[in-house]
Amino acid sequence: MNAWPSLSKGGGHQVEMPRGPLREISNSTSHRAIRGQKRIMARYIFCILPLVKKHLSRWKQVAQQCQSIELRRQALLSLEYKEFHCQGGAVFALAAEQRREELTALIVAYQTICDYLDNLCDRAGCTDGQAFQQLHKALIVALNPGKDHEDYYLYYPYKDDGGYLRQLVEECQHLVQGLPSWSLVQEDSLQLAELYSKLQVYKHLRAEVREGLLKEWIEMETRSHPSLYWQEFAAACGSTLALFELMALAARDTLSPEQVKRSLNAYFPWICSLHILLDYFIDRQEDLEGGDLNFTFYYEDKEEMLERLKLLVRQSHFYASLLPDSALAKTIVEGLLALYLSDPKVKQQAIQQNAFELLAESGPPAFRSYKLCQVVRKFW
Repeated sequence: MNAWPSLSKGGGHQVEMPRGPLREISNSTSHRAIRGQKRIMARYIFCILPLVKKHLSRWKQVAQQCQSIELRRQALLSLEYKEFHCQGGAVFALAAEQRREELTALIVAYQTICDYLDNLCDRAGCTDGQAFQQLHKALIVALNPGKDHEDYYLYYPYKDDGGYLRQLVEECQHLVQGLPSWSLVQEDSLQLAELYSKLQVYKHLRAEVREGLLKEWIEMETRSHPSLYWQEFAAACGSTLALFELMALAARDTLSPEQVKRSLNAYFPWICSLHILLDYFIDRQEDLEGGDLNFTFYYEDKEEMLERLKLLVRQSHFYASLLPDSALAKTIVEGLLALYLSDPKVKQQAIQQNAFELLAESGPPAFRSYKLCQVVRKFW
């Protein structure tokens, strides 16, 4: 089933931004935006990150109860080495002043499912597409309060997780049910989860079949977005940011369909695509050596790759600027650039000049976030 037409709800219209950095706002507006972003960063560091740590510690205790040695190992590895996924996703809890605790718990639980399943598909020696598809039903059930569990491990070689995955799913069901506007975002959330799940299934198949099947599926999905390359839409499917934005919207007491559509237009595909392609951009050498799938390899050359990434930066900023809470959305765009481009892999691959070009495309706030990330990394 093609999920995209319902998801877009008329949001397939695209506006091409002018080339070059985004410097059109006035100095006074810029200063206000900077002050707003500083407040966002302070609340994130001192309010959100401690909550993420608390919830991850709780799930580590549950993961210890996995009876299968392999499942326990993968659960604990995903919690330890992919902690930053939960930390990054939880930034959306800033938008829910009255429900910050619940939204952080929901984002941590859902992202933990994603990271755990990614490990099961990628690191446990299984390449069975049917097993991957069955595992990822957990992501759909998690967004359907009251829906019965599937036998998630039905086709998977390891099975006894001591109830770990079921507990994660049930936590998500309970928390989304408590969001006052969940009914307005549930359909779109489920379609985003379907896209994410299908991408995970295809990208983890055997190398000799995955590319053909992945392209065939994506080409059906991108008919409403012809200006995107297939790998750019595929990358967007691999991000959970749009889903977390919908969860944050659902935490509001009042919400309109128009607000949902505008947020989706910003996050999916633009910000989501930029998110995942930046991840692949800094992993190019590592993936080349390991023979792993990397969506940036499908550009004709590095020059085309860089131009397309710049386009995604411009589009992400443009659509973010149309949102009522544009300061948070723009902070997320700048934070993505800063986080990935400050990674030591950039220097190791001698692609600093490319990184600086992408930061310049975003503007001065991205450089400030980049400098901050460089400082923080020294203490990681």
